[in-house]
Amino acid sequence: MEFPDLGKHCSEKTCKQLDFLPLKCDACKQDFCKDHFTYAAHMCPFAFKKDIRVPVCPLCNIPVPVKKGELPDVVVGKHMDRDCARCAVPKEKVFTHRCSQEGCRRKEMLQLPCVQCRRNFCIQHRHPLDHGCGPRGGPAGRAGCSATTAAECNPPGLASTPSFGWLAQRLRWKEKR
Repeated sequence: MEFPDLGKHCSEKTCKQLDFLPLKCDACKQDFCKDHFTYAAHMCPFAFKKDIRVPVCPLCNIPVPVKKGELPDVVVGKHMDRDCARCAVPKEKVFTHRCSQEGCRRKEMLQLPCVQCRRNFCIQHRHPLDHGCGPRGGPAGRAGCSATTAAECNPPGLASTPSFGWLAQRLRWKEKR
């Protein structure tokens, strides 16, 4: 060996490997190899001074203090059961906008006001023809109708069946020839 003073031996009792780039534990101030430098790998007796983790409650986002020797999961569970601030506050309702259509009890997350009468409606009754709102500036187009009332909005010359399409039209054209 040419350089007997170069490097240090790992302080782990089972290792004692000669390491030329040893890592010093910041808690116990001993030198370790790359395999044993973590607190858990060399079972550092002073790890509790440096490795401090405070769990956060998933409901109220408040840090929950954990004493030495207690399991964080148990302490957070007790916090959630007893004094969690989020559980004490009543949950706000999501579906608050009630439909103005007579007999409809549906509620929506967002307001869907009618362009003409300015009342709030559910998705099914949102178009003026769907809730009986009179047209302001002339007849409403077919796009203003929902699927349930589309047959009523079709002009008299078009077929109201859903199978009406270019293929059906072409077959009818061939039959006439």
